[in-house]
Amino acid sequence: MTTNAVAGPVHGVTEHAPPTEKSGANVLQRAMQVRIGIIPLPIYLVLLGLIAAFSFKGKVSGEVTVMIAVLVVGGFTCAEIGRRIPILNAIGGSSLVTIFLPSFLVAHQLLPAPLVQQVTTFTKSTNFIYLFITAVVVGSILSMDRRVLIQGFVKIFIPLISGSVLALGVGGTVGWLCGIGFWRSILYVVVPVMAGGVGEGAIPLSVGYAEALGLNQGAMLGQILPLVFFGNLVAIICCGALNSLGKRRPDLTGNGQLQPGAGDAADTVSDRAHSSVTRIDVATVAAGGITGIAIYVFGTLIHSMIGLPAPVAMLFLVVLVKLLRAVPASLEEGARVVFRFFVIAVTYPLLFSTAVALTPWHELVEAFHPANLVTIIATVATLTATGFYVGRLLKMYPIETAIVNACHSGLGGTGDVMILTAAERMELMPFAQVATRIGGAITVTLAIVAMAHFKVI
Repeated sequence: MTTNAVAGPVHGVTEHAPPTEKSGANVLQRAMQVRIGIIPLPIYLVLLGLIAAFSFKGKVSGEVTVMIAVLVVGGFTCAEIGRRIPILNAIGGSSLVTIFLPSFLVAHQLLPAPLVQQVTTFTKSTNFIYLFITAVVVGSILSMDRRVLIQGFVKIFIPLISGSVLALGVGGTVGWLCGIGFWRSILYVVVPVMAGGVGEGAIPLSVGYAEALGLNQGAMLGQILPLVFFGNLVAIICCGALNSLGKRRPDLTGNGQLQPGAGDAADTVSDRAHSSVTRIDVATVAAGGITGIAIYVFGTLIHSMIGLPAPVAMLFLVVLVKLLRAVPASLEEGARVVFRFFVIAVTYPLLFSTAVALTPWHELVEAFHPANLVTIIATVATLTATGFYVGRLLKMYPIETAIVNACHSGLGGTGDVMILTAAERMELMPFAQVATRIGGAITVTLAIVAMAHFKVI
C-alpha cells in the first residue's frame, strides 16, 4: 500500500461540527490517502466486497464497467502482493506475481468460475492489449527527441543481431552438453524462445516444422509452446534484476532512454517547441489518443494488403510521422499523457487479464525439464549479456540495450509488456517491438529453412 501525505485542510468540515463528526471525516480522509496501487483503500474494499458478492451469486456481468473493476482490483492486488515479498520484489515481483499467480489460481480452480469465464471472454473479444501497445508506442515515439530516435533505431540492430547469433551458439552448445544435441537444441529450444511469442512465433514455426517433417502441427505446437512461456519468465527475471542494478548503478542506465543525448537541447524547431508546451487541455489529450488509434488502424490496412503485422506497420508509420513533423508539439504532448496514463493505470489490470485468459499454467510447468531449463537460461542470459556489453561499446545505456535484447525472448506483445513492467522501462516499447516482431520473424523464417534442409527430429 502506498500512503500520500494529506495536503492542506480537510474540506467540507466546519469548525462548528461536532468532534465525532470531524474525527470520522478525518479518518475517512486519511483512509482515502492509503492506496492499493492507484485505488484508495475504502474504494478498494468496496469493490472487493462487490466483486466477491457477485462471484458468490454466480452473476458476474461481462459489461465493460464491471470488467474494469474486476481487472483493476485483481491487477493491483497481485502487484501489491509481489511488491511486499522480500527478494522477489527486487527482480520485478509485482509483475511476476500479477502474471503467474492468477494463472495458478485458474489452473487449480481457486478463482470463481463465472469470474474467470467473463474475464476470459472480455480479454479475447476486445483484444485490448493492442490498444495498450498503441498508446505506449505512439506516445513514447512522439515524445522522443528526433535525433535520439533516429540514432536509436539504427544502432539497436547491432546488439540485437550480435546477441541473437551468440545465443544460438551458446544455447546449442549448452543443449549439446545437456544431452539434447546441438541442432536439436537450436531448432527445438533456442529458436522457439526467440521466435517472437505465440501468434507470430510459435504457431507459424510449428506449421513450418510440421510441413517440413510430415508431422502433426498440434503435437509440434504442444512441444515448443511451454518453452516459449518459460523463456519469457527468464527474461522477466533478468530484466527485474537489471532494474535493481540500475538503481544501484545509475551510471549504467538512462531510465528508459536508450542512449545519452535524450535530455540534451533539442536539435529541431519541432522538438524545441515541446519546451513551450506548459499546459494542454483534455481535448488535446483526447486528440493525441485518437491520433494513435488512427495510426494503428492504418497499420491494420497495411497488414491486410502485404501481410506485415499491424504493430510493426504502426511502428514504422509513427516513426515516419515523427520524422516528418506531421503533428504539432501540443498533440505530441497529448499522446505522451495518454502513454503515461496507460502505463500507470492499465499495465497491471492488463497483466491480470492476460494471466487469467491467456497464460496456461500447465504449459509453463511442462517446460521444467532440467536440460530445457539450463538451455533456455543460457540462451536468455546470453542475449541479455550481449546487449549489455555491445550497448556499452556503442556508447548506449547498457541496461536499456540489455532489456531490449531480452525482449527478443519475450512472449510477443504481451511478453514485451510483462518484461518492460518488471524492468520499469515502458518507454522502451518501440525498440522492444523491433526485437520481438522483426527479430522473431527473421528467426522463424531462417529456422523453417534450416528444418527443411536438415530435417532434425
